[in-house]
Amino acid sequence: MPQLPDDLDAVAVRTWCSLALEALGRERAEIDAINVYPIADGDTGTNLYLTLESAAAAVEAVFAAHETGATAPATADAVRAMAHGALIGARGNSGTILAQLLRGMAGVLADGGDAAHLRLALTSAADAARQAVAHPVEGTVLTVAAEAAEAARGEDPDLRTVVTAAYEGARAALARTPEQLAVLGRAGVVDAGGRGLVAVLGALVETVTGQAPVRGPRTASGNAAKTPVTVDGGSVVGLPVGGTPVEGVTEGGLPASAPVEGPLDCPEDGSAGPAFEVIYLLEAGDEQVARLRTRLDALGDSLVVVGGDGLWHVHVHVDDAGAAVEAGVEAGRPYRIRITHFATESGHDVRVQAEPAQRAVVVVVPGDGLAGLCTEAGATTVIARPGEPPASGELVEAIRRAHAREVVLLPNDAALRHTAAAAAEQARTEGVRVALVPTRAAVQGIAALAVHEPDRGFDEDVVAMTAAAGATRYAELAVAERQSWTMAGICQAGDILGLIDGDVAVIGSDVPHTARTVLDRMLAAGGELVTLVLGEDVPDALADALEEHVREGHLAVDTVVYRGGHQRAPLLIGVE
Repeated sequence: MPQLPDDLDAVAVRTWCSLALEALGRERAEIDAINVYPIADGDTGTNLYLTLESAAAAVEAVFAAHETGATAPATADAVRAMAHGALIGARGNSGTILAQLLRGMAGVLADGGDAAHLRLALTSAADAARQAVAHPVEGTVLTVAAEAAEAARGEDPDLRTVVTAAYEGARAALARTPEQLAVLGRAGVVDAGGRGLVAVLGALVETVTGQAPVRGPRTASGNAAKTPVTVDGGSVVGLPVGGTPVEGVTEGGLPASAPVEGPLDCPEDGSAGPAFEVIYLLEAGDEQVARLRTRLDALGDSLVVVGGDGLWHVHVHVDDAGAAVEAGVEAGRPYRIRITHFATESGHDVRVQAEPAQRAVVVVVPGDGLAGLCTEAGATTVIARPGEPPASGELVEAIRRAHAREVVLLPNDAALRHTAAAAAEQARTEGVRVALVPTRAAVQGIAALAVHEPDRGFDEDVVAMTAAAGATRYAELAVAERQSWTMAGICQAGDILGLIDGDVAVIGSDVPHTARTVLDRMLAAGGELVTLVLGEDVPDALADALEEHVREGHLAVDTVVYRGGHQRAPLLIGVE
C-alpha cells in the first residue's frame, strides 16, 4: 500500500490530478445529462473532463522533465503547471471556472501543502472564481466552492480532516442548489458544475486518505441526498445522483411527465439567451483586461475571465461573436478562438444538430497562419502552441466538431502519435470511422491535405493522403538553448540548428545561411516542390532570398510560401 502524504507535495498533486480525471471520466455522461444552467447544452461534464485532462497533462510534463533526476519536482512547479494547464485547456463556462479555482489554490499551495495552507487555498480558490464571474449566481459551482472552503475552516492540523471537511461541505452545498436556483428546481437536478467540483474534491480525499469517498451530494444532516424531482404536478420522488432512474424520471435526471415552467437554459429573468458562445486565450495586461470585461459584459452574459500574469482565458455568451473577438483583438492578442452557435428552437437554446458530413479532415497546426490555410481547404484545425501540445481530449473534441461519419486525422508531429491514436480510438467508440495518417510535420500535413478528395472512397483517399505525406521530406530551423552534442557535431547556445527529418543535420550562425544549406542538402536527393512556412517574426525578405536560391540552383523546382504565424520554429521546410 502506497504511503499516504502528510502534505500536498508534487507527487500528491500528480495523484490528485490523475484520480480527478478518472472521476470526471466516470461521471462525465451523468454530469452532461443534468446540465441545464446557464445553457442546457449537455456538455458540462465533458468540458470539466477536458479542462482537467489539460491540467493533468501539464503536471505529467513537469515530471517527465525530471525523469533523469534523483528527486521529484518541487510542489510549486507541480501546482503551477496544474493551474496553467487548466487555463490553456479550459472548456466552456464550467471548465473556465474550474481553471480559476485551480489557479486560486495553486497560488497558496506553491508556498506549502499542509492543512493550514490548504484551508487558505480553498478560500483563495472560491474568492478567485467568484471575482472572475461578471455576475455571480448562487446555487452554482461558486456556491459549492464557497461552502467547501467554509466547512474546512478551523485549527485542526490534520490534512485529512481538512480535506474531508471540504468534501462534505461541498456535498451538502450541492444538495441545496435546487433550492437556490429556480431553473435547477424546475428540472429536478443539482448544479452540474457543482457536481463536477464535488468529484474533483472527492479525488483529493482519496489522494490523502487512500479511500474513495461515497459518491453523490449529502444533505445538511449527513444523509445521502437524492435529487428532488417534481412529478405529476407536485409530488416529489428521489433520484440518487449517479444512480438508477426511477419511474417517471428520465435517465438524465429530468422529470418525464411534469411540465417545465419556462426554458431550462434561459437566464433567471426568463429572457432568451444569446446566440453564440465565444472562448479564447488572450495575451494582455491587467488594464486592458479590465476594459475588456466592461465591454464584453455589455455585449452578452455568462462572462468569465480568468488568469493573470499576462495570459487570460475569456468566455462569454453573445449575439455578436465578431464584436466579442474584436474586443479581444483591441485588448491584446487572442488565439485558440472557439465560437459555438446556439440555434433558437421552441424557446430553448440548443446546439445545432445538422446531418453529419460524409468525410472530414482534422489537422493539428503549429500556428494561426496555417490554421487559416487549412480551414480554407475545408479542414477542422487544432492549434498546437509552443510548449502547449494538444491533449487527446482536444483532438476528440475536434473530431466531434468536424461532425462527419468519416474523419482523417493528421497530427503533424511525431510526439503526438500516441495522443492522436488515443483520440482516434475514443472517436471510434462513438461511431466515427477514423483513419490516422502518421504525419510528423506540418508540411507533410499540407501535402496530404492537398490531395484529399472527399468524393472518392475512404480507403482510397487515406492511401493517397498517406502517400503524399510520406513523399514529403521535412525540415525545420531551431535555436540551440544550450551547448550539446548533436548528429552534426557540438552546438553552442544561440546556434541555428537545421533539423532534417527530425535529426540535426546543420549547425549555423544565422537563419539565412543555415536555411540555404538545409535546402541544398534536401534537394540533392531530388524534388519538384519546396514549401516554406515562415514564423511570425521572420521577414518576407528571407522567403524572397530562398526562392531565388532555389531558382538559381534547381531550375525545375517550384517554391510556395506560407505565413505560419506564432509557431515554435522560425522556418519550416518541405520538399516533395
